[in-house]
Amino acid sequence: MREDLAGVIDAWQGKKILVIGDMVADIYLDGRISRISREAPVLVLEQAGEKVVAGGAANVVNNVATLGGEAYAVGLLGDDSGAQGLRSILAGNRAHIEGLLPDRGRPTISKTRVIAGGRATVSQQIVRIDKESKEPVSQEMEAALLSYIESILPQMQGIVLSDYGAGTITEPIKEHLIAYARRCGIPSFVDSRYDIRRFRGIGFVKQNDSELATALGRDLPDEAALELAGKELLREMDADGVLVTRGEKGMSLFERGGMVHHVPVTDRSEVFDVSGAGDTCVSAAVLALAAGAPPRIATELSNYAAGIAVRKLGTSTVSAAELRRTLAM
Repeated sequence: MREDLAGVIDAWQGKKILVIGDMVADIYLDGRISRISREAPVLVLEQAGEKVVAGGAANVVNNVATLGGEAYAVGLLGDDSGAQGLRSILAGNRAHIEGLLPDRGRPTISKTRVIAGGRATVSQQIVRIDKESKEPVSQEMEAALLSYIESILPQMQGIVLSDYGAGTITEPIKEHLIAYARRCGIPSFVDSRYDIRRFRGIGFVKQNDSELATALGRDLPDEAALELAGKELLREMDADGVLVTRGEKGMSLFERGGMVHHVPVTDRSEVFDVSGAGDTCVSAAVLALAAGAPPRIATELSNYAAGIAVRKLGTSTVSAAELRRTLAM
């Protein structure tokens, strides 16, 4: 076992991490094919099961908790079954859910996947239905989120902003958290799918290679282009580091001061599903930084953790025990 890495896993147990962002309920409706409808040329399915999985920022919360951190979830939920499912999942992993505030004016963000199959057929997704409010967060709910954040911030040892474009992280919330992290010297991470430049001044930035290319408005055909892009984004963000996930090519970390670290994938043999692997990566990285590990070591651990996640189907979590076993191989 890599003793230096294993020691960091021990050190991050119980670290208090605030995770704020767009909490998503990934809902899977399992249907058995019954017949063709008389009303339209479509399948009639008999519902055989329903499962709610933590997605978006909720998946970061879940991974922080299963890796051994003390996760504090902050976000907005509706008054619906998706909200009930997320609260149950996160509380079941001992995450703090007091910061998941009910906003009856908006639904819980959800992605409902209808899966169809039969006794002699392979089940497959036939449609996805997304639901979220397009309205800005109200001043009342923003104030309630800020009030809760203020009440727990003095205890926090790491902060993650998980932005999936649904508007939970408002400008005042973003500015307050970035300024606090800088002032108090605690690690902060942002993972933003659509608008990374909003988060200038954050400690660490996570992007995949496709998001990085989109953010800079150009293709990244080779490693030289990727290095230029990573360094450019680092300067623009005034960050301590930019962590770029690169699929089968591993990860690249660009640090303030010019250091670049390329970390290859840990296992190319079995990649089933990359869903949620970025959330696992951020969770392990912020825990490692909170435990005092240097950014390069945090990147190595996050790479191992993400390597476990991609060998699982669907959005999933990684435990500290799984990570230790992988390091021991």
